[in-house]
Amino acid sequence: MSEYQTRQKLETNLVAKAWQDETFKQQLMSAPKSVISEAGLSLPDDIEVKVMEETNQIFYLVISQPPSQAEELSEADLESVAGGFCVDVKVDMPGGWKMNVTNPTSHNEY
Repeated sequence: MSEYQTRQKLETNLVAKAWQDETFKQQLMSAPKSVISEAGLSLPDDIEVKVMEETNQIFYLVISQPPSQAEELSEADLESVAGGFCVDVKVDMPGGWKMNVTNPTSHNEY
């Protein structure tokens, strides 16, 4: 499993738990590195973690760091993600927008 997939799974699990547990959400927002560490991922001291909560009036778009040549996927990594992925997410977006992504390789509704 690649580092990206591990991070993506961790993020998904943390968000899901925050949706279900208000106390956990407040801990995640106030001390994210501690919570992430307790979840099993050790981050270097020079890494800063910011947790932000979207609302009906606030929409965050995160521009990730572009991959470098050194971070290029191996053939094995490419093979493991070949064919895309399937997601079934329905989200009410700010401004009355609705997003339904059922499979980004074949059907998108915005």
